[in-house]
Amino acid sequence: MKPTLKEHGYKTSGQTWWKSMGDFFIIINLQNSQWNSKEELSFCLNIGVALTEKLADKEKKKVTHFDIATPVREDAYLTEERRQIKKEKGGWLGYKITDTTNINDFIIDFKIDLEENILEQLDQLKTIKDCVLFYEKFDFWGTNLKQQIEECGLKIN
Repeated sequence: MKPTLKEHGYKTSGQTWWKSMGDFFIIINLQNSQWNSKEELSFCLNIGVALTEKLADKEKKKVTHFDIATPVREDAYLTEERRQIKKEKGGWLGYKITDTTNINDFIIDFKIDLEENILEQLDQLKTIKDCVLFYEKFDFWGTNLKQQIEECGLKIN
């Protein structure tokens, strides 16, 4: 993930990547499962936007997944076909790697999800209005984003 996200202009700290877009940040956070073992590794991506004005670190040196105003998982950015493929491979809640997983196939699938689905959609978020239009399909998170925008006195145009 790291080289691909760096190519797309993301900075990183630990398992969180972010890109500043002025009034907002795009954030991608990799979250490991607490039940990971030698036999099975699971992880998911928490993805969304955070308003710059609302960041916990007011000096904007570091963004965390706690800053996300619209925390939705990777499935929200995948096509129905990609969601189905992931589910068929055991990733009903994120991604899963076991001792029987073909790692090369897993990498190919994950790369398609990241580059052709997730980043392709995130790259379209250039303005606050783009964010509102994208996240309004997620009722609660779209409403939450609009409320935070109002609290910050930002314009949606």
